[in-house]
Amino acid sequence: MSVFISREYEPTLSFESSVIDRIETIIRDVIDGAIDYVSCPYECTVEVILTDNASIRAINLANRKIDEPTDVLSFPMLDYETPGEFAFLEEDAAVDFFDPDSGKLVLGDIVISLERAMAQAEEYGHSLLREVAFLTAHSMLHLFGYDHMEEEERLEMERMQDEILSMKGYTRDYE
Repeated sequence: MSVFISREYEPTLSFESSVIDRIETIIRDVIDGAIDYVSCPYECTVEVILTDNASIRAINLANRKIDEPTDVLSFPMLDYETPGEFAFLEEDAAVDFFDPDSGKLVLGDIVISLERAMAQAEEYGHSLLREVAFLTAHSMLHLFGYDHMEEEERLEMERMQDEILSMKGYTRDYE
């Protein structure tokens, strides 16, 4: 698994280096857990951008035509016939989904607003680290083709998010 994390937020949104290091460790851990959870048979790569509200608002407007900040955006590279099922990648045309240099499956990109995550952590009464873990699990499920447009889908995603987070130890009381 390869996870590439970039920090693209205003200097006014400052964190101690130990906090950012923990955030990045948790992101990698949750991504690894999500890949295991769906039994992905491939080595994978994911790009993560840690940003602020102004930047995620611009990305949200450009990609979704919604002119407001959000907590997390997911940009899957794959169009799944069935969420979390990878059989379609055995076809010759699927070669486009693999990095030509590493041979790893490119799942997509995740953009997390740390500014929004801090506000939500306070609102929900848990730590920033737990909120980042939650947002990462949620986004990974989107990268695997899951969605929450319908009530049944939302409930399934919530169950899977909870299972991934519990499996990795990032429950609501995680510091």
